[in-house]
Amino acid sequence: MLNEPLISEPQEQQRQPLSFPPSLLNYLYVGHFLARWGARMWEFSVGLYMINVWPDSLALAAAYGVVESASMALFGPVVGRLVDKFTYIKVLRLWLLSQNFSFMIAGGTVVALLLYEDVKSENFIVFLSFILLINISGAVGVLSTLAGTILVEREWVVVISEGQHPGVLTKMNATIRRIDLVCKLFAPVVSGFIISFVSLTASALTLAIWNILSVCLQYWLLMSVYNGIPALSESSQKRVYRSLPTDSERSSLTDESRNSHYLGDNDLEPLDHGWMRKVIERVSRISYFRAWKVYLEQDVVLPGIALAFLYFTVLSFGTLMTAALEWQGIPAYTIGIARGISATIGILATFLYPVLESQLSTLRTGLWSIWSQWTCLVVCVASIWVPNKLGAAYLLMGGVALSRLGLWMFDLAVIQQMQDQVPESDRCVVGGVQNSLQSVLDLTTYVMGIIISNPRDFWKLIILSLLVVTLAAVLYSIHIYRVRKHLFHFEKLYPLVRIVFR
Repeated sequence: MLNEPLISEPQEQQRQPLSFPPSLLNYLYVGHFLARWGARMWEFSVGLYMINVWPDSLALAAAYGVVESASMALFGPVVGRLVDKFTYIKVLRLWLLSQNFSFMIAGGTVVALLLYEDVKSENFIVFLSFILLINISGAVGVLSTLAGTILVEREWVVVISEGQHPGVLTKMNATIRRIDLVCKLFAPVVSGFIISFVSLTASALTLAIWNILSVCLQYWLLMSVYNGIPALSESSQKRVYRSLPTDSERSSLTDESRNSHYLGDNDLEPLDHGWMRKVIERVSRISYFRAWKVYLEQDVVLPGIALAFLYFTVLSFGTLMTAALEWQGIPAYTIGIARGISATIGILATFLYPVLESQLSTLRTGLWSIWSQWTCLVVCVASIWVPNKLGAAYLLMGGVALSRLGLWMFDLAVIQQMQDQVPESDRCVVGGVQNSLQSVLDLTTYVMGIIISNPRDFWKLIILSLLVVTLAAVLYSIHIYRVRKHLFHFEKLYPLVRIVFR
């Protein structure tokens, strides 16, 4: 009796103090909140800007989505490599300056476009220049946001949680996701009310001012976290040493350069036979292809691809669905409130996920989550056959909002699997490729929006979206079966079925 612990081991781990001041975590969360708020304001508003600039067509909104998603798809792996190569401080400065400056330019350009409404008819070249500047600024802002996401969610969270009790990583992941969803909840509501009760111009001006004022505070908060947690500076130094060539690499490069000076005509003949091998080696050294090679070699590649497929959808409160609802006559503030309800359900998912993960495991939580999302999206497809246009719109928004519970729990499950199973040296690269793949599927959605640009045909995009979500769920189920050799414990389900039928 005397040797028995007074507190159980899990409780003791939960009460174990952190090795740094807990206030630094609050600094991290507030800095992340400020950065995500500006990005979420732009994400919601840009579709409304475009549908008002060019009414009765989703073409401009879809074109912006194509530019943004193509930029993420092409440069996402490069951003991941740069985040992996640079020190934390350099990444932090580049991220905050480029993100806030880009959204400031985009908001200012929208203000100019809305103030001079006749520019489209009077000088179409100037009008196109404004649209192009909005697209480029938005794309740069989103790429900068990607760098910040990789730095905070994929790198800092893992480094900070190392050496702490096991629940810290799960709790930090859930809190970071909760902050993102809080921004997704309130930023559209605030923007929607400004647009509905003030003007579109006022909302664009608010966006520009927000990014001007918040950048200094974000930098101070995140630098305080970096300076206050020694593990971050130590990890940053390791990254610098890892990027330097080793002695063996230097000697091999020296030998290659020395031998290249002594090659004669007869020596070139055997080299001709291996030209294909050398081309393959040179291509594999390109950072873009090397990043994809690293990604495809991971054990969690199928969950990553399944998560990426969920981005090939219009069944979210994104640019295309927002523009389509605006065309149907749904007020901007109503769309903002619906998006807020959707984000609220997503926030509930961040509270529910740690509970399910502790009871079911990360793998099984992901399985139940993605199929629950699929079930809710069937309601969206059912809205196609509702004769009342207003009723159909509300049923569509309701189905999308309910599906966020499964979506965000699945997102957390996949991210935690990547954090646990991807080696530290590949973490940033895999994160960059994952975001790039998600952008490729997001790009495909906007390409389909250009092809099916008539808002009356939006139902075709709804059906296509459900089919792709079905494919994602099947892929993840295959991964579960490969790892666990089964999907469900049917012997445990049998007593439950008997009770139900009784």
